[in-house]
Amino acid sequence: MELSLNHVDYLQVGVTSQKTMKLLPAVGRKATQKVAVADHDGVVNCFGMKKGEAVPVFKSLPGQKISRLELGGALGTPQEKIFVCSGSEVRGYTKKGKQFLSFEANLTESINAMHVSGADLFVCASYIYNHYCDCKDQDYYLSGDKINDIVCLPVETVGRTVPILACQDRVLRMLQGSELLYDFEVPGPPSVLELHNRDGGKNGEEVLYGTADGKLGLVQLTSSAPVSKWEVDNEKKKGGVLCIDTFDILGDGVKDILVGRDDGTVEVYGLDSSGEPTLRFENVLSESVTSIQGGCVGKESYDEVLTTTYTGWVSGLTTEPQQMEAGPGDEVKMSRETQAKVAALRAELEQLQVKVMQGREKYQQSSQSSTAVSAVPVFSINDRFTLCQDDASYSLTLEVQTAIDNLLLQSDVPIDLLDVDKNSAVVSFSECDSEPNGNFLLATYRCQANTTRLELKVRSIEGQYGTLQAYVTPRLQPKTCQVRQYQIKPLSLHQRTHSIDQDRPMNTLRLVGQFSFAEIHSWVVFCLPEVPEKTPAGENITFYFQNTFLGTQLEASYSKGEGNFKSDNISTISILKDVLSKEATKRKINLNISYEVNEDSVSHTLKMIHPKLEYQLLLAKKVQLIDALKELQVHEGNADFLIPEYRSILDESACLLEEYKKQPAHLERLYGMITDLFIDKFKFKGQNVKTKVSQLLEILDNYDLNSLMDFFNDA
Repeated sequence: MELSLNHVDYLQVGVTSQKTMKLLPAVGRKATQKVAVADHDGVVNCFGMKKGEAVPVFKSLPGQKISRLELGGALGTPQEKIFVCSGSEVRGYTKKGKQFLSFEANLTESINAMHVSGADLFVCASYIYNHYCDCKDQDYYLSGDKINDIVCLPVETVGRTVPILACQDRVLRMLQGSELLYDFEVPGPPSVLELHNRDGGKNGEEVLYGTADGKLGLVQLTSSAPVSKWEVDNEKKKGGVLCIDTFDILGDGVKDILVGRDDGTVEVYGLDSSGEPTLRFENVLSESVTSIQGGCVGKESYDEVLTTTYTGWVSGLTTEPQQMEAGPGDEVKMSRETQAKVAALRAELEQLQVKVMQGREKYQQSSQSSTAVSAVPVFSINDRFTLCQDDASYSLTLEVQTAIDNLLLQSDVPIDLLDVDKNSAVVSFSECDSEPNGNFLLATYRCQANTTRLELKVRSIEGQYGTLQAYVTPRLQPKTCQVRQYQIKPLSLHQRTHSIDQDRPMNTLRLVGQFSFAEIHSWVVFCLPEVPEKTPAGENITFYFQNTFLGTQLEASYSKGEGNFKSDNISTISILKDVLSKEATKRKINLNISYEVNEDSVSHTLKMIHPKLEYQLLLAKKVQLIDALKELQVHEGNADFLIPEYRSILDESACLLEEYKKQPAHLERLYGMITDLFIDKFKFKGQNVKTKVSQLLEILDNYDLNSLMDFFNDA
């Protein structure tokens, strides 16, 4: 069965956070449901639909930004009480809008995730989890990394309180009281959790998770061990998952999985007889989807997928047909309801036009007045700077509540800008004087009309660190601009992983000195991405990393007064040695540095670079041949006389050119890595081999792995 859904907009509220919209339970069997939505203005808005119009049920007064909205109520009764959290306060409203609860959790940080179950309230703020029962403190847990979401297995089914935390370090943590029962490793940083079928499935133990890098999975969290059911990879490079719900929109008796992503994609996954998910429907909105719910809102008997976007649009993808088809010569009669709707829209449009005219006139008068004061318009920016594992690049996503006019990117480190298919902005580069000012990149993106979301990709060079700055100018009067800064770290292409291959030949760097645990942790945070800023609990810690570009690995274990770093790539050790000694010198700390270099690790790293380098050289060779082959084809009239290898190059020319264009400077990058490896190998022996780099480049131009290895060994 093919699913056909039609888009309808209902209402716009203020800017919204993740998971701040819910559908209240229906009163009758086929009745429409009320919608509760909360925004950054601190307003809780509850409305229902009548004759195509949004009719307000209640609206709270503005206040502090609301970060979550959950439904609750006594166990076994309809969950129709509305709970919201703003700052460190939790408020409760009845479905009619009467406030019955105001609870101050007294946390030092704002609550960013919440779950309500009967009399139990679970809140999370950055690293802290708190459990309250009837507003009395019950349990407390300090997580090793930031908590992104929380869900609790249903008490009615499981018979006990089991909170599940989604933590930034790619782990789901299952708690028992204030203790960690066990943790489950997931393929990316989990951003959202939801109970499967809204009740945890047959045993109440099934939890759906979505990750920041766009993966989706189902896991059964039993009392003894986790069981992974299935996982959906993000092969098409869609956005990260922000919200999940389960609802039978296909009408086949099995609840489907509804997914909202940060690139505006809305997906419906149906489950087949074996319980495996298949994509049944996809729709792309122009901005990120912060909340998603399945239910019946617009018209009774017509189910729909309701979404809320970042700028506050509450809209539905409904099964109700929105257009009637008429054949030639058929008369189309509009129902009274449709006529009234059209008339109301026209009246609203006229009112808006009058308002705009009045606003413009008022602005013109005040801008010419000598006493008027110009106020800078405030606007929200939703930004993400994340490392993509697949192509070892950073994705920078900027989303503004109003249309973006232009974006200026400036960087004090050398970085490459990569092509993004979804980006329609016009980019222009300005010349930079990199030597005196350390200015390596100056690029301007001029956006098309009504662009509120912009996605860019950049690739950094390990060992070069600094700041990338984005100046965002929206289409607002008076002209105003906001600056966002992103740190490019010394080992920027490394990603946290749960384990490494201990059998590889490893180089070791050991630091000993008068430094505290907090100081060495702050140095590691400065060097590597995905390390929690808060100093870990305990006396020592070990982190594992993998280089997303080469696949080499790093083990960092340290405690007060001592740090040990192991890697199969000697360049990684060299970068760490330089940066850590620089940081220690800044703080006037005397370091005793010792290292062990494993000679086998150099040939091991060269073998890891080999397939990538061979592929890029072959690609460059093929691209060079394309023009000549095309000329031959035109000259001869066809390509039948060419050998099959050349014919295949002609057939695939478009793909080859696109791939080559998408990876600028890829070959130079690999050359640079091999050159660094060569210099670093001899640097640890106390030899300077920079004079031999020209010979190395000659060997690379006529590349052969064995001759390259011989050069490394004989130099």
